[in-house]
Amino acid sequence: MDKIFVFDLDFTLWHLSGTWCDCTCPPYKIKNGKVLDSCNAEMNLYPETISILEELKSEGYHLAVASRTDQPDWARELMILLKIDHYFDYKEIYPSSKTKHLGRIKDTSGYNFTQIIFFDDEYRNIADTQHLGVTAIHVKNGITRQLVEKHK
Repeated sequence: MDKIFVFDLDFTLWHLSGTWCDCTCPPYKIKNGKVLDSCNAEMNLYPETISILEELKSEGYHLAVASRTDQPDWARELMILLKIDHYFDYKEIYPSSKTKHLGRIKDTSGYNFTQIIFFDDEYRNIADTQHLGVTAIHVKNGITRQLVEKHK
């Protein structure tokens, strides 16, 4: 495909009881089919996350994660527990700028910046990355099919 879809995690693909990944309380556990942290806060994806990722993969798109977090191991573990890890071909999860994340995705994937469709809830990340030539989409209340469909 001629595009790669790149997603932020916190408040874009998931909401972790209203906080960021690095503010949760590991260790995580699964209880009654729910992912909880040690404070019993529920770790949730937004309602359309799985169906969006499944559809994009089934249509042959490559997917990537660009997440700025001080706890990358926690984010990776949550991706596995929430059963989304396997959808992503590229994962840039570490404390740094989104321009660095997207630059590494460009370099490792072979896609140009103009082929990157990037979704993030923080407007500063949208503003920081637009000058690269990426299509940067501001996500206001979690990822939705409507936001993704506009950019296929």
